[in-house]
Amino acid sequence: MSDLLEYKCPNCGGALNFDTGSQKMKCPYCESEFDVQTLQNMDAQLNYNNQPDQFKWASASGEAQWDVSEGMNVFVCNSCGGEIVGDANTAATSCPYCGNPVVMAGRLAGDLKPDFVIPFKLDKNAAKNALKQYVGKKKFAPNTFKSENRLEEIKGIYVPFWLFDSDAQASVSYDATRVRTWSDSKYDYTETSHFDVFRAGNMRFMNIPVDGSSKMPDELMESIEPFNFNEAVNFQTAYLAGYLADKYDVTMEQSIGRANERIKASCEDTLRDTVNGFATVTTKNSFVQTQNGLAKYALYPVWILNTDYKGEKLTFGLNGQSGKIVGDIPVSKAKLAGLFAGITAVATPLIFLVGRLFEIF
Repeated sequence: MSDLLEYKCPNCGGALNFDTGSQKMKCPYCESEFDVQTLQNMDAQLNYNNQPDQFKWASASGEAQWDVSEGMNVFVCNSCGGEIVGDANTAATSCPYCGNPVVMAGRLAGDLKPDFVIPFKLDKNAAKNALKQYVGKKKFAPNTFKSENRLEEIKGIYVPFWLFDSDAQASVSYDATRVRTWSDSKYDYTETSHFDVFRAGNMRFMNIPVDGSSKMPDELMESIEPFNFNEAVNFQTAYLAGYLADKYDVTMEQSIGRANERIKASCEDTLRDTVNGFATVTTKNSFVQTQNGLAKYALYPVWILNTDYKGEKLTFGLNGQSGKIVGDIPVSKAKLAGLFAGITAVATPLIFLVGRLFEIF
């Protein structure tokens, strides 16, 4: 049997989507809405595991005639019968033939089932408008980019994240300096005093996110943070309807190193902010120890927008909860040249004035 699960409207039979405005399941045809309790009832269907069909073909010689690419799977859409190809990490997608949203049952079960999900709050139109505003605010973007870049692809993806809680004890020692200067009738004096500075403290970290998908660049995912975990809900597969979703392919154990790095950097930054009143502060050594660590698994909403500009592919990431967007935008060389020309024009009279002052004295 098919390994796809589609949520059908009980009233008209249409394919249900998760609606960002009402935060409910909504039928685009009869506009019926279903609340979270209904979603939980729908999720009960996933507890019934059907054995998939198995078809094996062999040539007359007894060797396999066809082979499915490693890590790829073929599914059949329950609505139109079209075949859908997904990789080993695809958990939710849409049928390329009829457009109905589908969730691949079994992909998010057992250890692969997330603990929490933050539902999308921004729909596709909001994501498009956010990109337009983002580009419009970039003063040094080419004018042609603002008018000619083509939005080729926009995907709403639930990205897997490991969330780490931990208590931390941290201590850092610094070499700090204070500088005093004075002059007499003959000389200018500079006195540099060195100090050993020590700071220590206990800290509590909650929901430190580490991207659990190898396909998503960590830098991009961290740039669109933060996500507000207070809006997370217990996982229900119905929230995935109408969106893509990946299951993790970077394990919790593999993510611990990145979580440790973020904890250490945050501890050092927090303690560094308490060292004031010095001309320079240099870290000599630091020590961080964690305990009571706990990891959770969640899906966070992300819009990926791909644009084409003069044959160049540009990717933008947008936080599907807050609307924060990041991405690389080409820079107009002409506008940059104009900026530097303006700086030069302003600096020239200042240099001339300084020269005249030196001549007077």
